Amino acid sequence: MAAFHERYLADTDGDFELSEHRSDDDGCFDGDKEEGEERLAELRLELAALQARLYAEEKDRVLIVLQAMDAAGKDSTVRDVLRSTNPMGVHAFPFGRPSSEELAHDYLWRIHHHTPARGEIVIFNRSHYEDVLVVRVNELVPEKQWKRRYRHIREFERMLVDEGVTIRKFFLNISREEQAEQFQQRLDDPTKRWKFDPGDLEVRARWDDYMEAYEDAIRETSTKDAPWYVIPADRRWYRKLAVAEILVHTLADLDPQFPPELDGLDDIVIE
Repeated sequence: MAAFHERYLADTDGDFELSEHRSDDDGCFDGDKEEGEERLAELRLELAALQARLYAEEKDRVLIVLQAMDAAGKDSTVRDVLRSTNPMGVHAFPFGRPSSEELAHDYLWRIHHHTPARGEIVIFNRSHYEDVLVVRVNELVPEKQWKRRYRHIREFERMLVDEGVTIRKFFLNISREEQAEQFQQRLDDPTKRWKFDPGDLEVRARWDDYMEAYEDAIRETSTKDAPWYVIPADRRWYRKLAVAEILVHTLADLDPQFPPELDGLDDIVIE
């Protein structure tokens, strides 16, 4: 089986189509949730060790972008994949509807402020891609305007990469049927009803429009240095496992190291 970072990499050399990516794929696990969760537990520890070195070294920086339809598991991916890491060096930012101040600036203004500093991992829960997704589907700006944003985004991410940011972008690929089940679970569970917004059904009604928008966004902005990964999201345990595998592979490639110790420490005795 191809490694996760190869298996789910969006191949945009040809005519990328989301329909070619199964939302219920589980690799070689054959539905073995227990085995998958055991592997995820191992990956959490590996990720925590790598992140500790990344934070201490203060050289590299990592930006994780999560995009998906509602109920695909963005929040739980952040919580469950990164829960063993040091929160001092890991920060998550949700990007909802822009404020009046944000709308008074260019659409990347609210984004750039939150990109990672040296030694940090930053997660964008939604991101600058909302401005070629929601904005497009709801016709908030003319087509000519949102289309040129693909170029803006490529150039923005290119600049971040040139300045030392490693970017990994994940589209959590949930099926329409699985989304319906997740919505129903929220309605049936009083502790989860707060997560349900009737407006989500309006978005769901435009499913095909959103799939077309995601397909174009991935095709137009997946590059060698800022790649998109299309992650199967119908099985929650496998979605987390796939993201964790790719992040561990990414940080292992960076190979962060603890800073060298100062001379003479062996001679110090604390009294």
